[in-house]
Amino acid sequence: MYALLAAALFGASTPLAKILSNQTSPVMLAGLLYLGSGFGLLLVMAARHLSRTRNQSAYLTRSDLPWFGGAVLFGGVLAPSLLMYGLFRTPGSTASLLLNLEGVLTALLAWFVFKENFDRRIFWGMASIVLGSVLLSWEQVPEAGGLPGILAITGACLCWAIDNNLTRKVSASDALQIASAKGIVAGAVNVALALIGGAEWPAQATLGPAMGIGFLGYGLSLVLFVLALRHLGTARTGAYFSFSPFVGASLSLLILQETPGLLFLLGFSAMAVGLWLHLTEQHDHMHTHSPMSHTHAHIHDDHHQHEHDFVWDGAEPHTHLHHHTPLEHSHPHYPDIHHQHEHGEKQ
Repeated sequence: MYALLAAALFGASTPLAKILSNQTSPVMLAGLLYLGSGFGLLLVMAARHLSRTRNQSAYLTRSDLPWFGGAVLFGGVLAPSLLMYGLFRTPGSTASLLLNLEGVLTALLAWFVFKENFDRRIFWGMASIVLGSVLLSWEQVPEAGGLPGILAITGACLCWAIDNNLTRKVSASDALQIASAKGIVAGAVNVALALIGGAEWPAQATLGPAMGIGFLGYGLSLVLFVLALRHLGTARTGAYFSFSPFVGASLSLLILQETPGLLFLLGFSAMAVGLWLHLTEQHDHMHTHSPMSHTHAHIHDDHHQHEHDFVWDGAEPHTHLHHHTPLEHSHPHYPDIHHQHEHGEKQ
């Protein structure tokens, strides 16, 4: 649900942002959306602190900084820059199809570089979802574009795929903190690029709505995306997030009172098949948990049977650095933060 809600919020932001697209430059609009995300979430964090609400999130630690810094660099700095370069040199139809590479590259990196588990059912589910996304974005036959522009957009997708996999490494930490920092950095980069390119600062009538849309469609969506990474792993989260173009297209049809075409129906059908393959997955086998230490909010379930080096008041969930001793058992599971084990040939 986290991943699908993230996709719904991000998908809904596309037609809403399009309403503002003729009021400022595309790069400036992207920057405002990201800034609305980052600063909006920063206000939420401040309100949480002032209300003295019991916060069970684990903040980023020094050991998280290389992973998080890499995610911000690739996803917040390099990817937006490459995308804007590519969009100026590539026809819209071609760019729309190329952007589907993010989901594919995210899964490939997760499976073959970061060794996340998958089987044939998950592979074909992912392939079906990607096919549906491609059909949905195939509004016209792709036009020929310059090779530099195509390579730039492909590079942006690769950077976001790296970002997704690196963010997975810190997904046990506070999702608000992660999303806010990424939004502020990406927003600052895009606004700077827009101003360097000659864009003017937009009027208040554009500024407020853009940042509001960014807070919901980029900020809250990213918070949910990080939570999904924590529980599902990178490839599955990326697959479910691929539903965002369908949400955006559906909202556009609703607003414009249009009848969906054949490609829309075929794309939806392919996505539905892929989602069904994923949601009906039954991954259950005997597996061994290696010793590990980390910090995140938890309750004392089968995976968290540890001692405390402080006086514990019995409240759950609670957050502290804790150690996992070796454990062998069998139950249904996803490649979440506790299940990063290897699989034998029969599993």
